[in-house]
Amino acid sequence: EVTVYDQVRVEPTDASFQKAADFYKDGRFDGAVSVGGGSVMDTAKAALLYTAHPAPFLDYVAAPYGKVLPVPGPLAPHIACPTTSGTGSECTGIAVFDFEGRAIKTVIASRRLKPTLALIDPRVTATMPAGVLASTGFDVLTHAIESYTARPFSQRERSSPSSARPMSQGANPWSDMGSLEAIRLGGRYLVRAVTDSSDAEAREGLMYAATLAGIAFGNSGVHLPHAMSYAVAGLCHSFTAAGYENTPPMVPHGISVVLNAPSAFRFTAPACLERHLDCARALGGDIGGLEAGEALARTLSGLMRACGLPNGLGALGYGEKDLDALAKGAATQPRLLNNSPRAVGEPELRAIFKGALQLW
Repeated sequence: EVTVYDQVRVEPTDASFQKAADFYKDGRFDGAVSVGGGSVMDTAKAALLYTAHPAPFLDYVAAPYGKVLPVPGPLAPHIACPTTSGTGSECTGIAVFDFEGRAIKTVIASRRLKPTLALIDPRVTATMPAGVLASTGFDVLTHAIESYTARPFSQRERSSPSSARPMSQGANPWSDMGSLEAIRLGGRYLVRAVTDSSDAEAREGLMYAATLAGIAFGNSGVHLPHAMSYAVAGLCHSFTAAGYENTPPMVPHGISVVLNAPSAFRFTAPACLERHLDCARALGGDIGGLEAGEALARTLSGLMRACGLPNGLGALGYGEKDLDALAKGAATQPRLLNNSPRAVGEPELRAIFKGALQLW
């Protein structure tokens, strides 16, 4: 017997997570099958969590808003069936939501949240609107690039006890393999998939890239572009992106991330020049004579422009008057900022946001 829950919100909130958890709890279900994009899969994770281990909502939420309590035990079975090639949520223990009372995005993160099984079929992306595909596709690329350029595992203190280790362990040989292949696939197929809806090979390649990137960053973590995205999406509720005309105004996750990425990678490149060059090459960029950060930023910006993405944060309505608020919002994401290969504080974040106002 199956019961359908169809009240998932695009870019879910703390309230929508709790509503789904109440539904699941009342239904006394044996497990969940999530069919949709990251919003659907993350909502299922939250519903399973708060049913299996009831607690005040903020107990499991990341700092500084929540208590970051460990999830005490396993959840009910969860089969994740992604219908977008983007978030990689089918492979991760992360559930992202808008914290409405604070005008910021944040997460619940625990290995316990990882779905039991992922069923991945690229054919389900055949009807994705081009704008949605562009947003989710650039989420794939930023996942992979951030994973590959994250502060490496060898530069971290060993957690004691081992159970206290965060999921994000930093760049490592295991995550590097998936990250680079996901970047290569994204560079080859993203523009093709966005500009030609009949290109089945491109959509299949992107779905594979999304899964590879999800496995990779689920182990290594992401850093500055994602930390900055939580402020961008949390403070702007008046923008309507192409492909999202039937949803309330908001900044889709992939767009909120990638608009920061060129400026962020210019900043992080000095910490690991060769890795940033690796990413630019994997994307197919012409890097002759360019510094590593500039090579990666230009290559990524060129792909964004070819896919019709907004020209920086200014296109969302942000201006210099908003830089302080954006920097303060991003500074509340220590889980991600600590993964940056280069140390960053509010002054640096402000400068990076300024560089993201216009990209070309």
